[in-house]
Amino acid sequence: MVIRFLIFLYAILSYGVFVASFLYALGFFANIVVPKSIDVGGQASFGEALAVDLALLGLFAFQHSLMARPAFKRWWTGIIPSAAERSTYVLLSSLALILIFWLWLPIPAVIWQTDGLAASVLSWLQATGWLIALGSTFMIDHFDLFGLKQGLGAVRGVASSTPAFQVRWLYCLVRHPLMLGFLIAFWAAPVMTIGHLVFTVMTTLYIFGALPLEERDLVAALGQPYAEYRRRVPMLVPFLMLSRRPD
Repeated sequence: MVIRFLIFLYAILSYGVFVASFLYALGFFANIVVPKSIDVGGQASFGEALAVDLALLGLFAFQHSLMARPAFKRWWTGIIPSAAERSTYVLLSSLALILIFWLWLPIPAVIWQTDGLAASVLSWLQATGWLIALGSTFMIDHFDLFGLKQGLGAVRGVASSTPAFQVRWLYCLVRHPLMLGFLIAFWAAPVMTIGHLVFTVMTTLYIFGALPLEERDLVAALGQPYAEYRRRVPMLVPFLMLSRRPD
């Protein structure tokens, strides 16, 4: 019983770290409120800043992708309780993001800068992107996605079941609204610096590289229903189907 309760507390802690990192991210990318942001903070030469920032992004991408793979999950749950697997993924992903916030070195040279109506539109788009990203998690199973459901199941002595595959709300328009929200939030910058662009370009490349791996795992796990879903619904751009090749 003690172990199950500790797993529940661990799930709450991990979720709390995620919430804190998500809220900080809002200020980090908008350059508001927080003391250190994507364009405000430590100083370094262009080469040093670029090397550090790329290393931080690479570490985040490596952790995020490695721990999401089914083979790693099978190995990992042989070491930790399966009920704590998702919370651990959430915690380490959040800590990797916090590491970026902490060690990021701005490259402040401006690529574009807007004001007036254009700046307002981009700011609203940025906020909309974050809203889409967060809102999309509630359109599936937010508490399962972030490990709280598994932690509650552990303390109750009930193994949490995998959520049923459902298609609703934004998932009727695109297969990955969470990633679409991030892309909008990162690109819709009223002021785009070189540092911000480095983050945005590398994150975009990561998303387009990681999604095929994720979808391969989803097809393996869910079978024909997800394969048919892929044929019907575009990946990221609503109403745009670049191909309809069979899975």
